[in-house]
Amino acid sequence: MELANSALTVSLKGAKSTTNKIAKMSKEESLGAAEAHALTDCVENMEDSVDELQKSLLEMKNLNGPDFEEKMGNVMTWVSAALTDEDTCMDGFQENSAMNAKVKATIRNYIVNVAQLTSNALALTKNLSST
Repeated sequence: MELANSALTVSLKGAKSTTNKIAKMSKEESLGAAEAHALTDCVENMEDSVDELQKSLLEMKNLNGPDFEEKMGNVMTWVSAALTDEDTCMDGFQENSAMNAKVKATIRNYIVNVAQLTSNALALTKNLSST
């Protein structure tokens, strides 16, 4: 339980940090229209990821009782959705080959890092629900 909570907390911190970094990048004046649009979409996806991870952490605090499996199902659904949102962030960059390669690589590094954290949190949560 502690490991799952810790993993969710680390994932949430990573998602918040990534959201802030991408939001800051999206305000740079040197961006082209395609990069600016993709970054704005990415920020929205990451904000959704943060919301889902926050809901998961709240639900983890209330697991006691006869509806444990239902609550764990909610947690896994939200963590899975957070992971999907993180992956979706990259879609806007993969669809356009004319985008700045440095911007793509930077975003990819951010997203891969936070997605790994979220994936670990999902694995630990899943393991918890099967015990």
